[in-house]
Amino acid sequence: MIGVDFDNTIVRYDDVFGRVALDLGLVPPEAAASKTGVRDHLRSIGQEDRWTELQGIIYGPRMMDAELFSGVAEFFARRRAAGTVIAIVSHRTRFPYLGEQHDLHAAARGFLARHGFHDARAIGLPEDAVFFEETKQAKLERIAAVGCTVFIDDLPEVLADPRFPDGVRRILFDPGRLHVRPVGIETAASWDEVDRLLAENRP
Repeated sequence: MIGVDFDNTIVRYDDVFGRVALDLGLVPPEAAASKTGVRDHLRSIGQEDRWTELQGIIYGPRMMDAELFSGVAEFFARRRAAGTVIAIVSHRTRFPYLGEQHDLHAAARGFLARHGFHDARAIGLPEDAVFFEETKQAKLERIAAVGCTVFIDDLPEVLADPRFPDGVRRILFDPGRLHVRPVGIETAASWDEVDRLLAENRP
């Protein structure tokens, strides 16, 4: 059983934050080149709340502006065709902390449906194999409950959490190679690399 995180593991937001921040007039063009640039600009002008609201907009009504990471749909399709059981397990609040109360779980599920994850002619992932948990603790408990033998996540602090289930192979998805490799955790910079790691030592 392979478990996969959702935000920043399946979904790529690199360009969305700048685009939406510009649309809303929150930042000048020079601050819109990256998510970090948008965040840092808003914080520098004392607009932390606007940053929080922007996240709720992007993870909600502007979710469809995000993209899949290259190779992730093909990874799911290959693994599903080979009979591997896969689940998506993510920590995502149901509603934003600030701003209009969009249903962030529904937005994420709509994104997966739009990209063919539940289409029997495409990936064919069952809808009940997708879990959005409101706390990190609940996410860790779900990883154990569904029986993951491998888990792929972009956050080293999740994989290195002392409460992370024992015996689960941990792969850090790090496309920017931004993190020092944590002890006991493998790293991959692309979905092709994830595939190669799993082929070397199948779960």
